[in-house]
Amino acid sequence: MTMTKPVNKIVVCGDPLVDEYKCESYTTMYPGRLVVPGTHADDISVCGAAGKPIGWLGYEQAAKKYMPASVDTLYADTSDGATALAPVLYGGHFVIVASIASGSTSDEGALGVPAASGQVSLAAAVSATVPTGATTVLATSAAPACTMAGSFPAGGMIVCIFREAVAGSADVAALSLI
Repeated sequence: MTMTKPVNKIVVCGDPLVDEYKCESYTTMYPGRLVVPGTHADDISVCGAAGKPIGWLGYEQAAKKYMPASVDTLYADTSDGATALAPVLYGGHFVIVASIASGSTSDEGALGVPAASGQVSLAAAVSATVPTGATTVLATSAAPACTMAGSFPAGGMIVCIFREAVAGSADVAALSLI
């Protein structure tokens, strides 16, 4: 199913919580991208692949002085040189227009993880290969390397559920889980 996306907005439905942060840099700071904490407590930067995002970069929630010209425009310093303050949306239970990574796809109902430049990609299924054979392992140095530990997934945290199927470099409606 293709979901009808709003024009020049990124929240399709729902009521996200909103905090305002300074943009530490403007590289790929487009509305609908995932963001992480910046260097200082009041800064944000765009999230990288397998990052730990704190939310989504908002658009229609921005103060007029800081709002980019459209949802396809980067956040930037204001004409008077002030650092842009950008809304960060979080709290889950809202549908957002996110950006799917180039070369990635989404299937309706599939899970999404952070990708490069604040985008999202399809979560990969966890797999492990355990060697087989007749050789008895007598020491830990000969044991196969098949260790999984910790609570943070190796492929990145699940940040959304895709609400439609699209293929690479497109906007995708996604139910936020963060």
